Amino acid sequence: MEFGVMAFADMEPETGRKGIHGRQRMLDLLEEIKLADELGLDVFGLGEHHRPDYAVSSPAVVLAAAAPLTKNIKLASAVTVLSSDDPVRVYQDFATLDLLSAGRAEIMAGRGSFIESFPLFGYDLEDYDELFTEKLDLLLQLNEGGTINWKGKHRAAINGLQVYPKPLQEKIPVWIAAGGTPASALRAAKLRLPLMLAIIGGMPEQFAGFIQLYKRTALQAGTPENEIKLGVNNHVFIAEDSQKAGDTFYPYYAAQMNRVGRDRGWPPLSRQQLEAARSPRGALMAGSVQQVVDKILLEHELFGFTRFVAQASVGFVPHALTMRSIELYGTEVVPQVKKALMIS
Repeated sequence: MEFGVMAFADMEPETGRKGIHGRQRMLDLLEEIKLADELGLDVFGLGEHHRPDYAVSSPAVVLAAAAPLTKNIKLASAVTVLSSDDPVRVYQDFATLDLLSAGRAEIMAGRGSFIESFPLFGYDLEDYDELFTEKLDLLLQLNEGGTINWKGKHRAAINGLQVYPKPLQEKIPVWIAAGGTPASALRAAKLRLPLMLAIIGGMPEQFAGFIQLYKRTALQAGTPENEIKLGVNNHVFIAEDSQKAGDTFYPYYAAQMNRVGRDRGWPPLSRQQLEAARSPRGALMAGSVQQVVDKILLEHELFGFTRFVAQASVGFVPHALTMRSIELYGTEVVPQVKKALMIS
């Protein structure tokens, strides 16, 4: 069982041409990664976005900066938007990260929940699924480490070439990141790849069928039951007590959800909706240590995951509050979950 943290590096958009806010967010982010490593957490994931309210467009670059500041924690994208990227460069970037981190690089590949990267890099949204399927195929071939002979529709063919540098690991771990689409579960299972499910709304129990589909298909594809790797991530904010967590987190969380919601036609998030989301059966883990422990244990009972990742900053939550939340997660939540599950 592994426990980790992830971030999208939410930040206040710049007010001028210089990256003042971005610079500070990068410094804060490196402190968060370093803290997670010091707390003995297993993985830190970093998202890729191309919007003014997120600081990271190239996870591998930031994770490479974190590599010499950390000792043991795995450094992963969360996610790499593979559909609009070049698999050769993705592989090279993470192979380089793997060398810098002494074998701690991972890739979580996904299609992304935002679409800004598609026009930015010249891709047609009508090819959304086809792009991901084709590029994932190339990335997995690259990860085998040999001579590449590959031909696709959306990228120039590669004939008899090697790709360098080689990672320190024999293969870079590649996870499929998904939001609950059955096709994603089937793809990951048939390719015998680990699956990371993002639960960002509703009730966790509604994803039980999705997880069952993944596990059933993975077994049919020949993956031994004890080798199936399944990850889950939720929005997490922890404070000393439930009331403080709700009062503190609501304005930051609502502002970010409303910012995204304006693009997607969502109504504004009310405090009543926040309370429903962080109720015992809701997906939002914003509360006291015990509340978060209980929710993680509930999801483990539902899904039997092998990795839990807390998305530790959603909205422009002040850095000190994020650091405190990560600290409570690492020092109190994770040990209590491990004890309840009898994990050493």
